[in-house]
Amino acid sequence: MASFIILFLATCFLAYSNGANDNFKGVATLFGSGTLNYRAAIWWATAATFFGSICSIFLAETLVESFSGKGLVPDVITISPDFLLSIAMGAGLTVMLASITGFPISTTHSLTGALVGGGSMAVGAQVNFALLRNSFFMPLLLSPLIAVILGAASYAIFRCIRNYLGITKEWCICIGETEKVIPIPQPDSSLTAGSMITVDATLDTEENCKEYYTGNILGISCQKALDFAHFLSAGMVSFARGLNDTPKIVALLLAVKGLEIELSMVAIAIGMAAGGLFNAQKVAETMSKKITLLNHGQGFAANIATGALVIIASRLGMPVSTTHVSVGSLIGVGFITKRANFGVISEILLSWILTLPIAALFSGCIYWALSA
Repeated sequence: MASFIILFLATCFLAYSNGANDNFKGVATLFGSGTLNYRAAIWWATAATFFGSICSIFLAETLVESFSGKGLVPDVITISPDFLLSIAMGAGLTVMLASITGFPISTTHSLTGALVGGGSMAVGAQVNFALLRNSFFMPLLLSPLIAVILGAASYAIFRCIRNYLGITKEWCICIGETEKVIPIPQPDSSLTAGSMITVDATLDTEENCKEYYTGNILGISCQKALDFAHFLSAGMVSFARGLNDTPKIVALLLAVKGLEIELSMVAIAIGMAAGGLFNAQKVAETMSKKITLLNHGQGFAANIATGALVIIASRLGMPVSTTHVSVGSLIGVGFITKRANFGVISEILLSWILTLPIAALFSGCIYWALSA
């Protein structure tokens, strides 16, 4: 019983770390485009992710089996509390480290690395690397490339539709009162300083101005319609993330048959929600502001590509990374708009490369310490 409680707490820590690093990714475009402020965006992400987590009980059972370790290591190891604890702690520490430093990494990648590290320490060469390559590495490698293409294509298609419908864009100009100091000549030839209020108009830099879409469709403002669609698309991405990530974490609890699947899903959903609410700020800044500059339409296009790819992968039982897909979609849009920040993108790619070995190292060391 004590070993299960420890495993349960470790798995909840992994869920919390996952929420801290991943929850905001679905609504990053809402915050980055100025559609919602941070507080509203994170609450919307939390609600949609929680709903996705609950729905994963019925829609994503294949992923539970994929991340139980079955077939990767001998069955007797997959139910070992030491092995499961090393996976939960190894992946959780890796994801939390990335969250603290502001890097959006993949929990899926972290779990895969932890499975390799803990499994290698437990059974050495008996790890099924062929299964690892086909079922884990290939989807993780291909999904961000597909997302880049889908993100670019999605935005290009929506831009063509906008141009066809004659919907144009306009920039805001900031107008307000400013106080100016004006020298006033005096009879004794000296000058004194006075002040007066003037009206001032400023056209700010492109990244600080807001873009709006003009015109109406069926009597509805194009901007309002787009904002509503953007809001729903962000919810779709967050829902897809909860649907895809929750079973991967729940698999650790179900391996020891300590809780029913329904209770396990709810516990993980609560942990993910808490992590997003309390520790998502740094990753939010990276995802929303640093990868590429976004307007409302570009954010909507990126979300459509991300949500569609992750939901399809979840139904097929493919362990794609919501992080890789989301970042890939943003990069695809950035390619088309020529606003992609390749310095930040290269740093994120480096963090992805390091995720597997770091998680494997953490997990392997923890398994060695527990079994010593």
